[in-house]
Amino acid sequence: MTIRVLLADDQALLAATFQVLIDATDDLEVVATAADGNQALRLTRTTAPDVVVMDIRMPHQDGLSAAAHITADPRLSGTRVLILTTFETDDYITRALRAGVSGFLGKGVGPAEFLAAIRTVAAGDMVLSPLATHTVVTRYLAASGPERPHATPRDMDNLTPREQEVLLCAAEGLTNDEIAERLHVSLFTVRTFVQRIMHKLGAHHRAQLVALAYRTGFARMPQPPPARPVVERGS
Repeated sequence: MTIRVLLADDQALLAATFQVLIDATDDLEVVATAADGNQALRLTRTTAPDVVVMDIRMPHQDGLSAAAHITADPRLSGTRVLILTTFETDDYITRALRAGVSGFLGKGVGPAEFLAAIRTVAAGDMVLSPLATHTVVTRYLAASGPERPHATPRDMDNLTPREQEVLLCAAEGLTNDEIAERLHVSLFTVRTFVQRIMHKLGAHHRAQLVALAYRTGFARMPQPPPARPVVERGS
């Protein structure tokens, strides 16, 4: 089945490059392109793509606002949003997650990683850059109230050895596809393990699951990757 993609980026050259890259694959196709948030939202509603690859800083309506409208629209329940931006700041990452996006990547990713991210998001999984992963984990480690995940080191002992392996891979920031490849199991098996682990530990989503691994000492907190220089031209 072909994954239908909408590209939203106000930099025409970048958008054209992404389109050529996507259309050169057998399982992906670009169904529409947008140069601002308003246009992205309008075209998403008329084409109902599987994935919207969205920039953040765009004219008229920014990508995060457009993403929030897309994820809140019940008519677009089958559409996922992947943020692709130059600006990997904690504020943007947090706002993107609150907007309900399924992925957040910097524009420094390679072609193979970019295409794999589209496939991952289309399959219903989440993909985050190393910096975004660090921000998410830090956020849930510091959370209080209903957002704070609860588990103890003893709870980790209730996981089977295979479940512990899967959890460590998830804590590294690996996608389900990457975990399947590392552990030499099927993607379906990995998804089953992840759901089972979340149920045992009382995690509501993957970000909480990863935070639990670090808060209990099961995994070591990663160091944030070095920040890239911010170039104010474009986004």
